[in-house]
Formats: sequence, structure tokens, C-alpha cells
Amino acid sequence: MPTNVELILCTCPDKATAKKLAHLLVSKKLAACVNIIPGITSVYSWEEQIESVTEQLLLIKTSTGHYAAIETLLFKYHPYELPEIIAVPIERGLPEYLDWITTCLSTKQ
Repeated sequence: MPTNVELILCTCPDKATAKKLAHLLVSKKLAACVNIIPGITSVYSWEEQIESVTEQLLLIKTSTGHYAAIETLLFKYHPYELPEIIAVPIERGLPEYLDWITTCLSTKQ
């Protein structure tokens, strides 16, 4: 059964940026939890060049209603010209965990 909870993915260039963005999102109650996965390798095309860099991946747990505010915050504070911001709906999960996510979030959207 679909939920109103989603997972937002965002890569960051370094640990300091990842921690800053994670703390901003949680302190503003836009995300219940942000996992930081260090040391991922991203290979991508940028300005007609193939790039390969080490990044940190943010896994942001939130509600669908908070997406716009999260996108705005990430775009404002992220150092990349074009940051990766991708939302994936969470179709299923432990009901108590999904409820916990929504109780941690601001009621203002």
C-alpha cells in the first residue's frame, strides 16, 4: 500500500557538506533522519566529459509534502551547480517506523 513517505537521494562532494545539509534538514524538521553513506564513487557525464569522483550520499527520510522545501534548501546550500536531488516513494515499510518519520516532521509544509 503506498504511503506518504519518500526517500530523497542527494550526493555531496565531501563529509563536511553532507553533515551540514543533514543537520539543516533534521533541525528544520524537514527530515526525520538522514543517513550519510561515505565513499561512493560516481561516474557521470558533465559538460561533455566523463567524470569520476568520490562523494557522500545522503538518504533523506521525509514525507511527500516536504519535498518542495527540501529541494529549495538543498539547492540553496549545496555547492554543486546542479545537485542530484531525486525522490523515490516508499511503497511499504514497518508501519511503526513510517509513523515515526511523520511524527518527527514539521506540520508546516
